[in-house]
This record gives sequence, structure tokens and C-alpha cells, in this order.
Amino acid sequence: MALVNENYLKLPGSYLFAEIGRRVAKFKNDNPDADIIRLGIGDVTRALPPAIIESLHKAVDEMADLQTFKGYGPEQGYDFLIQKVIEYDYTPRGIKLDNDEVFISDGSKCDTGNIQEIFGLDNMIAVTDPVYPVYVDTNVMAGRAGVLGSDGKFDKITYIPCTAENKFIPELPKNKVDIIYLCFPNNPTGMTIPKCELKKWVDYAKANKAIILYDGAYEAYIQESDIPHSIYEIEGAKEVAIEFRSFSKNAGFTGTRCAYTVVPKEVMAYTKDGEAIQLNKLWNRRQTTKFNGVPYIIQKGAAAVYTEEGQKQIKALVDYYMTNAAIIREGIKSIGLEVFGGVNAPYIWLKTPNGMDSWSFFDKLLTEANIVGTPGVGFGPSGQGYFRLTAFGSKENTEKAIERFKTRLKI
Repeated sequence: MALVNENYLKLPGSYLFAEIGRRVAKFKNDNPDADIIRLGIGDVTRALPPAIIESLHKAVDEMADLQTFKGYGPEQGYDFLIQKVIEYDYTPRGIKLDNDEVFISDGSKCDTGNIQEIFGLDNMIAVTDPVYPVYVDTNVMAGRAGVLGSDGKFDKITYIPCTAENKFIPELPKNKVDIIYLCFPNNPTGMTIPKCELKKWVDYAKANKAIILYDGAYEAYIQESDIPHSIYEIEGAKEVAIEFRSFSKNAGFTGTRCAYTVVPKEVMAYTKDGEAIQLNKLWNRRQTTKFNGVPYIIQKGAAAVYTEEGQKQIKALVDYYMTNAAIIREGIKSIGLEVFGGVNAPYIWLKTPNGMDSWSFFDKLLTEANIVGTPGVGFGPSGQGYFRLTAFGSKENTEKAIERFKTRLKI
């Protein structure tokens, strides 16, 4: 008799975005003429920049030539891309990395989900709340989360509220934890923290021999000067932090799939006997066993991000989406709703009106204005009463959506 992994049965309902898709599909079926504007899932809508397309085409031609054809590549990524990552993303910030500390992958979603495999099941997990669902769900699947309570929390996970009341700045946990998930600029709130606050987490991790899993997928959207672009800007972070970065949101690779994870050789976890183990070696072992690497063609496309033209073109992409963010932010504020984010991130986080719960507001917005957003409670209990909108639509649809907020939504 084949047995299932019963941890999967502990997952609450369907994946957040699958439930959104189900509700939208039903509404569309019932209202086939409705012109739906989607400001929910964080998928980009602009085409890949020309420099990237040119590099992809050249790589395709290489694959058609026996002299330049590539088969299996290194599971960790090609050095030509790794070296550019270090040269452009880290060296200018005074961060020194070796090539074998950077691992090219097919997405930060995969990496933030898979990284938990190299940690023991007895670790105590801490997540900011609200949080990107993948962090919690993958630990549930592994059997590390415990039992889901009526409050929407798993009893073996420490939830750290990030709400308007604490200005979305997570407080250090009162109980000892071993693995900490941080995401800044934050998905879903769009908020950030300054270096002085991030240093508190690095110091906590060092004092408690904990590990910080730092998701920096939205780093390119940072506009303000006092916001860290990498956790490694904080002294001591290379001893306790693993950082995740993606080409999805800065260069439009959501459908092309390329990202990278930095695992410094100084980062250690421990056996039950207290022996220090390099996590770099464990992640390398995991990747070489379970992953065959990102295709050569895709990595060549990603390398074009670091050309002079590529840098200009991805900046233009970011500027386009941040213009949308400003339109949404100011538009929502103009109708009297409380709004956060949208300054250093492409996400706008708003308080639902009149104490309405998140899913009720989702249905109201879809029904009255034909706009799709994301219910805040889908990101965790502290997201109840909040709602996320993304700036990844077209400018035309963004402006149209805000006009509908003003004219159709009954508040």
C-alpha cells in the first residue's frame, strides 16, 4: 500500500493564487462581458528588453553550431553569469564573494522553497506575518510546522506581526528560533526596513546560531538611499545569512526563469553533536543531485542584463512599474483609503474599508469594479483586513483601474 506524505494534508485549502483564479473564472463565466483588470498576481507584463532578446538569439544560434553547442552545463551555473552577478550586484557595495558562493537557479520561488531541505526537522521557524506563502507551505510539507490552529497559525512556527501598528517593522522573537525568513522590500506589504533594523536581526542570528533566509527579489525597486540592497551590507551577515535574488521582476524573466542564491562559505549550521557544517557544501550537494542547471540560452540572456544597454533597459522597466505604483498609491489615497508600500517596491498594501475582511473586499472589488487584487489574509493571519495590488500591469490598465476605484467602488 502506497502511503502519502500526510504533511500535505495539513495545508489549508488551495494555494492562494489558485483560489483567486477559481473565483475569477467563476465570475468571468457568470459575467462573460466583464472587462477584468488584473492587479493581483505579481507577474510582469512588459516584453523582455532588446539587449536580452539579442543575447538569447545569439545563444540559440550557438546551439545550432557543432563548435559552440552546449549540453549539460554546471548545475551551479556558468561562470560567465556568476562573475557578472558578483561584479555588478555585490562588489560595488563592498561585498566580496567567491564564484562558488553564487548558485544560478530557475527561480527564487524554487530556491526559497527548496532551501529548507538542507535543515533538520527540529528547527524552529520564524516568519514575518503577512508572508509569501511559499515559506510556510514548504515547511508544512516537510513536517516542520506542526498543527494548524483556528487562528490560522501553525503551532510550531513563530509568527512575527508586521502591521500598520508597528510600522511594518518586525520585532525580534521573544522565544528562541533557528531559521528566520525575511523579505525586503517585502512581498506582500511593499515596505522596507533601514540598515539599523536589519542589523538587529543579524546580531540576533549570530547570538543564537540561527540562520536568516533573506529574500531580496525586489531589490531593484529600492528608491531611497538608506535602504539596504543586500543583507551582506550588514556587518557579520555573511556568517548567518543566505540571500535569494531573481531576474524575474527587474528584467522580466517570470516566463524565462533565472535567479540566483548566495550561500557564503562562512554560514554554518550544526549537527546534534555540535559539529559545524558549511551550508554552502550542503546546498551544492542538493543542487547537483536534484537540479540540472538553468539552460545555457537563458543564462546568456541573463548575462545581457549586465551590459551597458541591458542596465539602461532594465532601469526603464523598473521605472515603468514604479510609475504605475505611484499612480495606484496616490489614486487609492485620494479616495480616503489607508495605503502603504509602493515607494521602494511594486506592491501597494491597503487597509480594507469599514473593517471589511480581505476576501469580502476581493469579491466587492471584483464585482463592482471588475478588478482583481490579492486578499491580505492569504499571506497570513496578520494580513486580515489588508489587500495587495501590484504595479505590474500596463500603465493604461493601471490608470483605468484607479478610475474604477473612484467611480464604481461603493465605500
